[in-house]
Amino acid sequence: MADAASDGSGLPSFRFPLAAQPARVTAGGGARGHSVANFPAGKNIAGVSMWLNPGGLRELHWHPNAAEWGYVLTNRCRITLFDPDGTYEAWDLDAGDVWYFPRGYGHAVQGLGPGDCQFLLLFDNGAFQEDATFSITDWLARTSGEALAKTLGVSAGTFDGIPKAEAWIVKGEVPKPLLVQGEIPSAPQKTPRLPHIFHLKAQEPVLHSGGTVRIVSVKEFPASTTMTGALMTIDPGALRALHWHPNADEWQYYIAGRARMTVFCAKGRSETVALGPGDVGYVPQGYGHCIENAGGDPCEILIGFNSGEYMDSGLARWMAGNPPQLVATNVGLPEDVIMRFRRHAVLVKG
Repeated sequence: MADAASDGSGLPSFRFPLAAQPARVTAGGGARGHSVANFPAGKNIAGVSMWLNPGGLRELHWHPNAAEWGYVLTNRCRITLFDPDGTYEAWDLDAGDVWYFPRGYGHAVQGLGPGDCQFLLLFDNGAFQEDATFSITDWLARTSGEALAKTLGVSAGTFDGIPKAEAWIVKGEVPKPLLVQGEIPSAPQKTPRLPHIFHLKAQEPVLHSGGTVRIVSVKEFPASTTMTGALMTIDPGALRALHWHPNADEWQYYIAGRARMTVFCAKGRSETVALGPGDVGYVPQGYGHCIENAGGDPCEILIGFNSGEYMDSGLARWMAGNPPQLVATNVGLPEDVIMRFRRHAVLVKG
């Protein structure tokens, strides 16, 4: 299936081949990403696929224009987070775990091994770019030794040997295990108001006739005020039924399997794209869509929404909620046919 509309509608493609993009790489790890600059359909959510070698450190930094939602795909990592109120958190995360860093909060991520830790990052701003963050080495390199000395209480010569430019990802040693999850022993305040991590894949999935769904919104994960995540599997021959999201854009990363997504864009326009491992799919807020398993294996998808509240409007529920006569008159079908429509479906058999 083509990546762009072929019917002259002028629609941007709702598929982005993230895994095929050139990567920025250092001795400690690397990343590739997308923003609205190279993926015009993704106006409100930017995404990054990053990996850290054992001991590789995504240095201390913060994002002034976006919150960060992360999902661990492989191996383990440690996240540290600084709250402006003086609270610190440190957590060792496994594959299937999630973190959330509010906009402007200082944080870092370090790989723990045993192999490279790969994780996905979502940002609730489509214009965000991974290269445009505020990193500690970049700041120190552009600040006088005298100002640093007065701020940190040491002599100005202390900083003569620090990096002269942003380090971004550095190679380091694997840190020792945490004695207590969530706490940094040397920090002045150790108890977070709300834990900024969630064990998504460890949750019991909701079972449907054609697959499974795990959802983590602000209801389940109170710290994640601006983003919701979901892990979905769609069985061969099954469909994520026709629906739309009235309050959020939808970002998808295809972990395994192959799918076909159709997006309805109004005014006689729609777009169908084929998606596979490493691809990103995107649906703007309010656009009707469905996802069909297009292969012989289960399709696993990580989904993100730029709202802390999860909300969807399903076609089946919508049509069933109206008087049958109204729907019959509208679509030109007999009332007895309308009465047979499926009423409660999220994933259905093909």
